[in-house]
Amino acid sequence: MNKKEFKKLLKKTWYFIWEDNSIWSWIVNIILAFILIKFAVYPGLGLILSTSHPVVAVVSSSMEHDMDFEAWWEENKEWYMENGINKEDFETSSFRNGFNKGDIMVLVGKDAENIEVGNVIVFRSSKRDPIIHRVVKKFEDDKGIYFQTKGDNNEDSIKNDALDETNIREDVIIGKAVLRVPFLGYIKIWFVEALKFLDLA
Repeated sequence: MNKKEFKKLLKKTWYFIWEDNSIWSWIVNIILAFILIKFAVYPGLGLILSTSHPVVAVVSSSMEHDMDFEAWWEENKEWYMENGINKEDFETSSFRNGFNKGDIMVLVGKDAENIEVGNVIVFRSSKRDPIIHRVVKKFEDDKGIYFQTKGDNNEDSIKNDALDETNIREDVIIGKAVLRVPFLGYIKIWFVEALKFLDLA
C-alpha cells in the first residue's frame, strides 16, 4: 500500500467512525469508547486518585435515605447515639443524605490515616461486589488501623460468614468516596443484569 492509498484509507476510517450514522459505526464507537475508558481513562484516573478503583457504581440500596435529613435522623438516631455519634457529628459527615442505588461514586486513595468516622469507604469482602458503607468507628492496635462501617439504611453493622464490617482491616480498603454522580451507574447495573439474563436463557 502506497502513501496515497494509506491516506485514503485513513480518511474513510475517520469518516466511518466520526460521521457515518450507520448501525455498524455506532457499534464500533461503543467498542472504541469501552476500550478507551477501560484501558486509558480508568487506569489514568486510578493513577491520579491513588486507587485501583477510581469510579464505582452503587449496586445496593443500603445507603439510601428516601427522606430529608431531619426526618431520617429522627427515625435512625438511636443506633448512632448508642455508638457515640450525635446529630452534629453526622451532619458534618460525607454524604450526610446518603446516596442511591445506581449512583456513581468517585474514590481517592485508601490511606487509613486519612479516613475518619463519617467518611464513606469502599472495601473488599468475600462478596462479589465491593461494599460501600459509612465509617462509624475507627480503632488501632500494634498490628494496624481497623474500621467498623454501617449502611445508613441498615439496622446495624453486618456481621456474618460473608461479611464482617465490625473489623475491617486497612489492607482491604479500596478507597474513600469524595464525589457522587447520580444514577449514571445504572448503565453498569443494567449491563450486568442483561449478561445474567443471557446466562439463564
